[in-house]
Amino acid sequence: MIMSVRDVPAGHVATIISHLEMLEKPRLPLLESDLYIERWADPSAEDYCALFRKVGEPWMWTSRLLMDRDGLTAILDDPAVEISLVRDGNEAVVGFIELDFRVPRQCEIAFFGLIPALNGKGQGRWMMSRALDMAWRDGIGRVWLHTCTQDSPRALPFYQQCGFRIFRQQTDLMEDPRLTGLLPRSAAPHVPILE
Repeated sequence: MIMSVRDVPAGHVATIISHLEMLEKPRLPLLESDLYIERWADPSAEDYCALFRKVGEPWMWTSRLLMDRDGLTAILDDPAVEISLVRDGNEAVVGFIELDFRVPRQCEIAFFGLIPALNGKGQGRWMMSRALDMAWRDGIGRVWLHTCTQDSPRALPFYQQCGFRIFRQQTDLMEDPRLTGLLPRSAAPHVPILE
Protein backbone atom coordinates (compact mmCIF):
# COMPACT_ATOMS: atom_id res chain seq x y z
CA MET A 1 0.00 0.00 0.00
CA ILE A 2 1.40 3.37 -1.01
CA MET A 3 0.42 6.31 1.12
CA SER A 4 0.83 9.85 0.00
CA VAL A 5 1.54 12.25 2.84
CA ARG A 6 1.98 15.93 2.07
CA ASP A 7 2.73 18.89 4.26
CA VAL A 8 -0.02 21.45 4.74
CA PRO A 9 1.45 24.78 3.65
CA ALA A 10 1.51 27.69 6.07
CA GLY A 11 -1.67 29.73 5.89
CA HIS A 12 -3.79 26.75 4.81
CA VAL A 13 -6.16 24.21 6.35
CA ALA A 14 -6.56 20.58 5.31
CA THR A 15 -9.82 18.75 5.73
CA ILE A 16 -11.46 15.39 5.02
CA ILE A 17 -15.00 15.63 3.64
CA SER A 18 -17.39 12.71 4.22
CA HIS A 19 -20.47 12.38 2.01
CA LEU A 20 -23.32 10.36 3.53
CA GLU A 21 -26.65 9.11 2.20
CA MET A 22 -29.78 7.19 3.03
CA LEU A 23 -31.82 5.44 0.36
CA GLU A 24 -35.06 4.89 2.20
CA LYS A 25 -37.00 6.83 4.77
CA PRO A 26 -36.19 5.69 8.30
CA ARG A 27 -38.70 5.33 11.09
CA LEU A 28 -38.61 8.77 12.61
CA PRO A 29 -38.75 8.95 16.40
CA LEU A 30 -41.46 11.04 18.00
CA LEU A 31 -39.36 13.59 19.83
CA GLU A 32 -40.43 16.72 21.64
CA SER A 33 -38.67 20.04 21.82
CA ASP A 34 -39.24 23.60 22.91
CA LEU A 35 -37.93 24.60 19.48
CA TYR A 36 -40.05 24.94 16.38
CA ILE A 37 -39.44 25.24 12.66
CA GLU A 38 -40.87 27.71 10.18
CA ARG A 39 -40.20 28.17 6.49
CA TRP A 40 -37.94 31.15 5.66
CA ALA A 41 -39.44 32.68 2.55
CA ASP A 42 -37.23 34.93 0.40
CA PRO A 43 -34.21 35.47 2.68
CA SER A 44 -31.88 38.22 1.54
CA ALA A 45 -28.26 37.22 0.94
CA GLU A 46 -27.20 39.50 3.81
CA ASP A 47 -29.64 37.99 6.33
CA TYR A 48 -28.77 34.49 5.18
CA CYS A 49 -25.01 35.10 5.54
CA ALA A 50 -25.52 36.60 9.00
CA LEU A 51 -27.30 33.42 10.16
CA PHE A 52 -24.79 31.23 8.31
CA ARG A 53 -22.00 32.93 10.30
CA LYS A 54 -23.89 32.70 13.58
CA VAL A 55 -24.34 28.95 13.20
CA GLY A 56 -21.25 27.99 11.23
CA GLU A 57 -18.41 30.20 12.45
CA PRO A 58 -17.36 27.78 15.23
CA TRP A 59 -16.94 25.11 12.54
CA MET A 60 -15.28 27.29 9.91
CA TRP A 61 -18.22 27.21 7.49
CA THR A 62 -17.11 29.38 4.59
CA SER A 63 -18.69 28.11 1.35
CA ARG A 64 -21.60 30.53 1.20
CA LEU A 65 -19.50 33.42 2.52
CA LEU A 66 -17.09 32.99 -0.39
CA MET A 67 -19.82 32.99 -3.05
CA ASP A 68 -20.54 36.10 -5.07
CA ARG A 69 -23.89 37.64 -4.10
CA ASP A 70 -25.52 36.90 -7.48
CA GLY A 71 -24.67 33.20 -7.20
CA LEU A 72 -25.90 33.01 -3.63
CA THR A 73 -29.09 34.91 -4.45
CA ALA A 74 -29.78 32.51 -7.31
CA ILE A 75 -29.66 29.59 -4.85
CA LEU A 76 -31.77 31.37 -2.22
CA ASP A 77 -34.39 32.34 -4.82
CA ASP A 78 -34.57 28.88 -6.41
CA PRO A 79 -37.97 27.32 -5.60
CA ALA A 80 -36.28 23.90 -5.32
CA VAL A 81 -34.21 25.14 -2.35
CA GLU A 82 -36.14 25.30 0.93
CA ILE A 83 -34.74 27.03 3.99
CA SER A 84 -36.35 26.72 7.38
CA LEU A 85 -35.55 28.67 10.52
CA VAL A 86 -35.34 26.96 13.88
CA ARG A 87 -36.71 29.16 16.67
CA ASP A 88 -36.83 28.84 20.43
CA GLY A 89 -39.78 29.57 22.71
CA ASN A 90 -38.90 33.28 22.68
CA GLU A 91 -39.07 33.27 18.87
CA ALA A 92 -35.31 33.85 18.61
CA VAL A 93 -33.66 32.20 15.61
CA VAL A 94 -31.34 29.48 16.91
CA GLY A 95 -30.57 27.49 13.76
CA PHE A 96 -31.58 26.58 10.25
CA ILE A 97 -32.12 23.69 7.85
CA GLU A 98 -31.51 24.04 4.12
CA LEU A 99 -32.96 21.38 1.83
CA ASP A 100 -31.92 21.28 -1.83
CA PHE A 101 -34.28 19.46 -4.23
CA ARG A 102 -32.64 20.70 -7.44
CA VAL A 103 -31.56 17.18 -8.49
CA PRO A 104 -34.61 15.07 -9.42
CA ARG A 105 -35.59 12.37 -6.88
CA GLN A 106 -32.95 13.59 -4.41
CA CYS A 107 -32.76 15.89 -1.44
CA GLU A 108 -29.49 17.23 -0.15
CA ILE A 109 -29.51 18.47 3.40
CA ALA A 110 -27.20 21.28 2.32
CA PHE A 111 -26.92 22.93 5.73
CA PHE A 112 -28.10 21.87 9.16
CA GLY A 113 -27.05 23.58 12.34
CA LEU A 114 -27.79 25.28 15.62
CA ILE A 115 -26.13 28.22 17.33
CA PRO A 116 -23.17 27.30 19.58
CA ALA A 117 -25.18 27.73 22.80
CA LEU A 118 -27.45 24.81 21.78
CA ASN A 119 -24.74 22.42 20.56
CA GLY A 120 -24.59 19.24 22.62
CA LYS A 121 -27.96 19.87 24.31
CA GLY A 122 -29.84 17.05 22.55
CA GLN A 123 -31.81 19.27 20.17
CA GLY A 124 -30.03 17.93 17.08
CA ARG A 125 -31.95 14.64 17.11
CA TRP A 126 -35.28 16.44 17.14
CA MET A 127 -34.06 18.77 14.40
CA MET A 128 -32.82 15.89 12.23
CA SER A 129 -36.11 14.07 12.65
CA ARG A 130 -37.89 17.19 11.38
CA ALA A 131 -35.39 17.64 8.51
CA LEU A 132 -35.84 14.04 7.38
CA ASP A 133 -39.61 14.35 7.58
CA MET A 134 -39.44 17.40 5.30
CA ALA A 135 -36.88 15.78 2.96
CA TRP A 136 -38.60 12.43 2.42
CA ARG A 137 -41.55 13.50 0.33
CA ASP A 138 -43.22 11.74 -2.57
CA GLY A 139 -40.79 10.96 -5.37
CA ILE A 140 -37.62 11.24 -3.27
CA GLY A 141 -35.39 8.15 -3.38
CA ARG A 142 -32.23 9.50 -1.78
CA VAL A 143 -31.39 11.98 0.98
CA TRP A 144 -27.77 12.93 1.43
CA LEU A 145 -25.47 15.39 3.18
CA HIS A 146 -21.82 15.97 3.89
CA THR A 147 -19.67 16.87 6.85
CA CYS A 148 -15.96 17.42 7.34
CA THR A 149 -13.20 17.32 9.91
CA GLN A 150 -13.64 21.03 10.55
CA ASP A 151 -17.18 20.35 11.79
CA SER A 152 -17.99 19.22 15.31
CA PRO A 153 -16.27 15.91 16.13
CA ARG A 154 -19.77 14.68 17.04
CA ALA A 155 -21.23 15.43 13.58
CA LEU A 156 -20.12 12.34 11.67
CA PRO A 157 -21.13 9.82 14.37
CA PHE A 158 -24.41 11.71 14.82
CA TYR A 159 -25.29 11.42 11.13
CA GLN A 160 -24.39 7.73 11.14
CA GLN A 161 -26.58 7.14 14.23
CA CYS A 162 -29.43 8.84 12.35
CA GLY A 163 -29.14 6.23 9.58
CA PHE A 164 -26.80 7.84 7.03
CA ARG A 165 -23.92 5.81 5.59
CA ILE A 166 -20.70 7.14 4.08
CA PHE A 167 -20.52 6.69 0.31
CA ARG A 168 -17.56 8.93 -0.52
CA GLN A 169 -14.68 10.77 1.11
CA GLN A 170 -12.52 13.58 -0.27
CA THR A 171 -9.67 15.74 0.93
CA ASP A 172 -9.43 19.49 0.45
CA LEU A 173 -6.87 22.19 1.06
CA MET A 174 -7.89 25.83 1.39
CA GLU A 175 -6.52 29.12 2.55
CA ASP A 176 -7.23 29.55 6.24
CA PRO A 177 -10.21 31.97 6.39
CA ARG A 178 -9.02 33.17 9.82
CA LEU A 179 -5.82 34.45 8.22
CA THR A 180 -7.55 35.98 5.18
CA GLY A 181 -9.93 37.94 7.42
CA LEU A 182 -13.11 36.13 6.31
CA LEU A 183 -13.55 34.69 9.82
CA PRO A 184 -12.15 35.89 13.16
CA ARG A 185 -9.08 34.15 14.54
CA SER A 186 -11.27 32.74 17.31
CA ALA A 187 -13.34 30.67 14.84
CA ALA A 188 -12.90 26.89 14.88
CA PRO A 189 -10.47 26.73 17.82
CA HIS A 190 -10.23 22.95 17.30
CA VAL A 191 -8.45 23.52 13.96
CA PRO A 192 -4.83 24.68 14.33
CA ILE A 193 -3.67 27.86 12.61
CA LEU A 194 -0.49 27.30 10.59
CA GLU A 195 1.22 30.64 10.08
